[in-house]
Amino acid sequence: MTENLNLWLIPILPLIGAAINGLFGRRFSKPIVSAVALFFSGAAFALVLRVWSQFSSLPLPHYEFLAHWIRYGNFMVNFEFYLDQLTMLMLLVVTGVGFLIHIYSIGYMWEDASYYRFFSYLNLFMFFMLTLVLAGNYLQMFIGWEGVGLASYLLIGFWFTKDSAASAGKKAFIVNRIGDFGFLIALFLMVKHFGSLNFSEVFEKVGPLPVETVGVGLLTSIGLLLMLGACGKSAQIPLYVWLPDAMEGPTPVSALIHAATMVTAGVYMVSRSHVIFDHAPTALTVVAIIGTLTAFFAATIGIAQTDIKKVLAYSTVSQLGYMFMACGVAAYSAGIFHLMTHAFFKGLLFLGAGSVIHAVGGNQDMRYMGGLRKYIPITFWTMTVATLAIAGIFPFAGFFSKDEILWRAFQVNKVYWAIGLFSAFLTAFYMSRLWFMTFTGEYRGDQLQPARDPDGDSQNHAADVHGHSHDSAGHNSHGHDSHGHGDPHESPWVMTVPLMILALLSLVGGFIPVEHFLEPVFANGEAAAVETANHGLEFTLQIISVSVAGLGIFLAYLLYMRRRDLPQKIANGLGSFYQTVAHKYYIDEIYAALIVKPLVEGSTDILWHGVDQGVIDAAVNDSAVGARHASDAARHMQSGNLRSYAGWVAAGGAIVIGYMIWMGVSR
Repeated sequence: MTENLNLWLIPILPLIGAAINGLFGRRFSKPIVSAVALFFSGAAFALVLRVWSQFSSLPLPHYEFLAHWIRYGNFMVNFEFYLDQLTMLMLLVVTGVGFLIHIYSIGYMWEDASYYRFFSYLNLFMFFMLTLVLAGNYLQMFIGWEGVGLASYLLIGFWFTKDSAASAGKKAFIVNRIGDFGFLIALFLMVKHFGSLNFSEVFEKVGPLPVETVGVGLLTSIGLLLMLGACGKSAQIPLYVWLPDAMEGPTPVSALIHAATMVTAGVYMVSRSHVIFDHAPTALTVVAIIGTLTAFFAATIGIAQTDIKKVLAYSTVSQLGYMFMACGVAAYSAGIFHLMTHAFFKGLLFLGAGSVIHAVGGNQDMRYMGGLRKYIPITFWTMTVATLAIAGIFPFAGFFSKDEILWRAFQVNKVYWAIGLFSAFLTAFYMSRLWFMTFTGEYRGDQLQPARDPDGDSQNHAADVHGHSHDSAGHNSHGHDSHGHGDPHESPWVMTVPLMILALLSLVGGFIPVEHFLEPVFANGEAAAVETANHGLEFTLQIISVSVAGLGIFLAYLLYMRRRDLPQKIANGLGSFYQTVAHKYYIDEIYAALIVKPLVEGSTDILWHGVDQGVIDAAVNDSAVGARHASDAARHMQSGNLRSYAGWVAAGGAIVIGYMIWMGVSR
């Protein structure tokens, strides 16, 4: 008999922490709020480590039944948890990196007036993300899927009195609903044609079906709809627009949700559904094309951004594109490998950016940084490790996972590989640009003016002269990326220790044998897609990849270290093309003109003027007018004249007598 691991405790512990801080945190001191948040998130991580210690002895996949849920005829969905190698890896990433970010948040958010609310939301997010990962069926996964969307909305719009933060939260919520609609339709198709939403039953029924090499059949339709859901959650073209705006949330939110966990949910879902995609090559091709284009498109935008968090945001979109490229060429284990290494180095980059923002009093504009190496040495060295990792330099973690993706893409389609290689060059360039602008040269913070980005929005979310930010209502919100006083200074140990741990993982994470570990999950699908290994060719491609990354670093060195006047000259020379890239290709403006504005105006004309005013208000108002006229007519009957009253009584009596006579005759 299989041992019951009590997997349900892993997600329920963060939920308890969220409830305690949410309900009672206002009365608690900040140390108590911190203790509650850390205890329950840390306990979840400890339980995952306990499961890991017993993992090798478990028969896989391991199911744990919790309760009956939905039953209608032969259709049944239970609350149950599913554990295999993919689940185990995701659990370690979510709870491990999540716990480090909780620790970091203590220092980063300490001055915020809603400190307890932040940690309540953070624990709530972990509950939903763990529910998503541990789900034993698609419906339970969908609950976690929607839950992380809710938690993301709450955390992005955490400073809800700030208009831009509130708008960013709404944008993330609405854009994700578009993708979620596709996910939901896919579930309906599964119920109709497979009669189940349980992973094992669905995959068992898909297995014997023929591969849909021609046309768009059932499995292709399901795969495309699942991909639509993944595009929303994992910020792929065309639904990526919410993630850059989500940088309005606190920086730890960016690290946890928009680098390490939530945005990878789409990659996890596609990988979990690999049996469906393996039978739908058309859907798999769409995944590869969207991922490849997203990797390239977002990287081009990243090279022109000046807000340090916006650079990392578009970098996240681009790296997610690499993961989808891997899934699209059926290299699922390579995609999950990059998911793990990305959680290390991108989580570190966001937390490091938060430490930089903390050091300079809240400024996020890299044009007013520079020379920070001597002020914040720990942040400098840890971000250096992360920069080399994301650039794909040996022996850092990103080298192994990104090169594995490029190698597998080369085997399937040389075009994917070429675009991915050029995107790697752009990645090395814009990340080195960030590094040089932030840490080298002289500190330019004393030149700081309220900088405007190409869209006209202030990029200095920062601060008044005291390092305190203010929301749109003029309230102090000390936690809003604005902590500094005077010269730049290093962050406290509670923030730097997580940086050092993530830096270590970013250095050695590439040596973790993830693909071998995941082999039992993806063996069938990947075996069909992989050609005979050519180690000589693979090594040659690695040399090319590292050389291209080195070229990107060298170009950034020339432009932002040796010839600092050149970038502006190049921008001026490129003219409207540079402005187009700096404005993110005007995609938000195009969406606003083609979709948002017509919907708003249409709802105004049809729903407000037509339905609300023309039907609902008209019915209510006309009823009121009719009642007024009737009461006015009845009012004239009450004249106070006795002869008038006698006349009305006589008239009424005559009507009654006439009615009685008519009834008698009719009988």
